[in-house]
Amino acid sequence: MHALSVSEFLHVVNETLALIPPDVIVEGEVSDYRVSQGKWVSFDLKDEEKEAVLKCFTTVWKVGNPMEDGLRVRVTGAARVYERFGTMKLNVESIELVGEGALRRAYELLKKKLEEEGLFDPARKRVPPRFPERVGLITSREAAAYTDFLRIANNRWSGVHILFRHVHVQGKEAVSDILDAFEALAALDAHTRPDVIVLTRGGGGLEDLHAFNDEAVARAVFGSKIPVVVGVGHERDESLCDFVADVRASTPSNAAERVFQNRESVEQEIDSHSFYLETRMDTIFDQYRSRLRHFQTTTAGFFERLRERVRSAGDGLVLRLSERVSRVRERAISLEHLLKQLDPKTVLARGFGIVRIGSTVMKDTASLEEGSEVHVQLAHGNFDARVTDTHAS
Repeated sequence: MHALSVSEFLHVVNETLALIPPDVIVEGEVSDYRVSQGKWVSFDLKDEEKEAVLKCFTTVWKVGNPMEDGLRVRVTGAARVYERFGTMKLNVESIELVGEGALRRAYELLKKKLEEEGLFDPARKRVPPRFPERVGLITSREAAAYTDFLRIANNRWSGVHILFRHVHVQGKEAVSDILDAFEALAALDAHTRPDVIVLTRGGGGLEDLHAFNDEAVARAVFGSKIPVVVGVGHERDESLCDFVADVRASTPSNAAERVFQNRESVEQEIDSHSFYLETRMDTIFDQYRSRLRHFQTTTAGFFERLRERVRSAGDGLVLRLSERVSRVRERAISLEHLLKQLDPKTVLARGFGIVRIGSTVMKDTASLEEGSEVHVQLAHGNFDARVTDTHAS
């Protein structure tokens, strides 16, 4: 018999393994879980009863959920022998958690991771508009959540445009459906884009709610530029999307109640505000009327006192003007009397005369010469004369 080389033998083994259906599904418990260089993942699958071990290999992008030793999983992939190591490994394409315990542990691990990253921080949560014009609804049309949401919406505030995106809410297609729905709503233009997005479904166990505990879906809710309301299951159900959402609703019906105002309550609120405003305006008007009356009373007394002051000031001014006019009159009379006394005619009337040579008035004899002709003015009449002799005084 021809002897095979090691590589030839391993090649034959790989060809034989290739005959196995490519998507073989193996279930077991994870052990020796490792991540290398931030992308390569290796782990063992153990069979507890027979202590069998299957080595597995994959990448972090295909893991999906946080993993650790002890989790029970169901992996899908194809087996091959690596010639360099001579070891058969299962090339894993997908990993699915199995059992309530595994799902619960993966849920807690992912919840802790997202919380540490700040995805649950209340400070980043937005408040949806109180009266949205368009609402994006992501759920299954076969689910009771769909009919419950629409019924509550129509009863509370009918007429709002619902942008409905049908998705699977559980099963293998659920995660991709939900991610596509968020992407489609975000891609709408500003005139058709919803004001708020509602992600909802009915209740269930961890396995049923797996899509709402998926990391990619939680990050889609977190990364949405549109405020997101999440209403999953019953009040006791807590999905990771609930913690990430801007608004968490306890049920699908409560999600509708959180998005749509009750028309009757709004009308009562408007009536209450109107009554308050009317009452407040009446109070303000009464205050202004009271202030106006007080102003009128105050100003009336002020203007009366002002009139008295003006009247008193006027009387005093008239009195002072009268006294001044009297003093001026007396001064004028005195000046008139003085002027009369200084009037040359008055002096001439007492027997004096004015002697001129031409237009010059003679004041002493030094300016006169014998033979000079002079003009003499008397009180009544005048005459010309000739100087015959002068005498010093």
